[in-house]
Amino acid sequence: MDELQIKLCDIQGRLFELSAQKKYGSAAFVKAFMMSDTAKELDSKYNRMQWAGEEYLLEEVASSAGDVLAAGGEVFPAEVLYWIGYIYRYWHYYSGDSSAKIYRQAPVETMKRNYMMFHTMDPVLAIEDLKEIHAQKK
Repeated sequence: MDELQIKLCDIQGRLFELSAQKKYGSAAFVKAFMMSDTAKELDSKYNRMQWAGEEYLLEEVASSAGDVLAAGGEVFPAEVLYWIGYIYRYWHYYSGDSSAKIYRQAPVETMKRNYMMFHTMDPVLAIEDLKEIHAQKK
């Protein structure tokens, strides 16, 4: 993992945190982001979105998600959201999987449920455990 990739993991973590400040329902926001064109652009080898800050990224997601984010819902604690965002981006760099594929393997409910056990683990170990949880569901 290079320095730029670690920085992008941090930006995505801060983006998820920022969604809590905006009072977006966390489950709706995370799903909207992970399935968005914005996430797809971040997944590419090089894209201008990789140079955008979390505020700009949030505007992009909010404008394309529309009413989905206005519906409300539970807002997760900032530290949980940061970890979810960070791990999802790390997972992409670790495996090469798209954000949409990662979300299908570990939806937001799985991430929230396992936060307490996994948030202090090395990201690779957490990702491998999350993949195992998904495999057991099949």
